[in-house]
Amino acid sequence: MVFSNLLLILFSITELVLLGVVIFFFLKLKKSEGLLLKIQANQDDFINKLRFNAQIEQELIQTFELRQEELMKLNEALEQKSRELKRLLDQAHEYSRSPQFLRQIILAGHARGESPQDLARATGLSVDEVEIIIDRS
Repeated sequence: MVFSNLLLILFSITELVLLGVVIFFFLKLKKSEGLLLKIQANQDDFINKLRFNAQIEQELIQTFELRQEELMKLNEALEQKSRELKRLLDQAHEYSRSPQFLRQIILAGHARGESPQDLARATGLSVDEVEIIIDRS
C-alpha cells in the first residue's frame, strides 16, 4: 500500500511537472505569436511605405519628363530668338557702316564741336575722310 501511495504521489508530481512544462510552452507560444503578429504589422507597414515611395518616384519621373519637354521647348524658343537677334545685329552693323549713317554721325559730331580726330576714331574712318565729309556739307 505504501508502495502504491508512493507511486501515486510520484505520478501526481510527474503530471504537475508536465502540466508546468505545457503551460511554459503555451506562454512561449503566445509570446512568439505576439512577436509574429508584430512582425507582420511591421511588414505590412513597410510594404505600404514601399508602395508610397514607388508612387512618389513615378510622380517625380513624370514631373522630370514634363520639365525636360518644357526645357526643350524653351531651348528652341531661345535659339529662335538668338537667330533673330543675330540677324538684327547684322542689320544694325550694316546700317552703322552705311555711308549715310557715318555722314550723319560726323555732321552731328561736328555740330557739337567734336574734333575730326575724335570723329575719325568713333567712325573708324581716316581723318582725311572725315574732313572731306565736313567740307562737302
